[in-house]
Amino acid sequence: MKSQPDLKLLATFLAVVRRGSMAEAAAELGYVPSAVSQHVAALERDLGVELIVRRPGSRLVVTGAGRSLAQAAETLFDATARFQDTAAGIANREIAELRFGIYPSAMTYLIPGVLATLRARRGGPRLRLVVVETDEGVPRVTSGDLDLLVAYRYLPEDPPAPSDSLSVTLLGREPLVLVTGAEPGRRRPPVLADCLEREWVSGHARNPDRRLLQRWAGRLGIAPQVTLETDDLHSMLAMIRAGLAVGFIPATLLAEGHETGVERVALPPEADPLHREILAVSRPGARPPVVDELAGLLAAALEKVGALGAGGPRTG
Repeated sequence: MKSQPDLKLLATFLAVVRRGSMAEAAAELGYVPSAVSQHVAALERDLGVELIVRRPGSRLVVTGAGRSLAQAAETLFDATARFQDTAAGIANREIAELRFGIYPSAMTYLIPGVLATLRARRGGPRLRLVVVETDEGVPRVTSGDLDLLVAYRYLPEDPPAPSDSLSVTLLGREPLVLVTGAEPGRRRPPVLADCLEREWVSGHARNPDRRLLQRWAGRLGIAPQVTLETDDLHSMLAMIRAGLAVGFIPATLLAEGHETGVERVALPPEADPLHREILAVSRPGARPPVVDELAGLLAAALEKVGALGAGGPRTG
């Protein structure tokens, strides 16, 4: 017996079982009756068992072995059809599930509204979201573990960068806003000069946000004293709200009523506005439509955040 029957012979056999006649099966398949008879005979030889009892002048009788084979063949062809549909869907970018990596503050402040809009517009693949920082997420995109990474970049020379294995798209620029703790009864808005003798909070010495702060301060000829170091933006914000420090906070964390307990510091005209780039990182090549749709919604959300952050106070 062959290890696997010929699928063409199996298809002919199933047609005979459904129709109960070699002639009717031949008409369905577009064969001559003798070809159908030869296919069934060849299948019986391959399996070494009788599948159909042929009686002149009577309808064909399917044997027990034939009935078992017909049932198994129906299951096989159903599975094959489902496989072909799935393969065609994949070829047309119809994916069952996509995995997106999102940095923590975007998951909290950007993604909920974006996903609500996306799901109201369409069905499409299930989206599995993974909270991951940029430096951890980039290798997971390269390996194929993530289909898309929403990342940030404070300095243009820092990763992620386009390569043979990475496609990087700029979604928008998120302003960084200098804030201090709110003081009831303050007579005027705080200005940068008020902060120069204060303690500052930022990332650790080699972190991109800390290096960006140092470059910015160097251009102004000032030297902020960073005495509180943390990688967690919410911890930074908590320290600022408590009046322990001043620092730059991404505008997303301050938008839509989240400014409670802090005040924006007015910067002098010569101070460059700071921002971080928000990026979509994926593997090169054609992407499923939902990836581009999600990127477009994120870009629109960031544009609104940018408009809010750009309106910060200035002195002079």
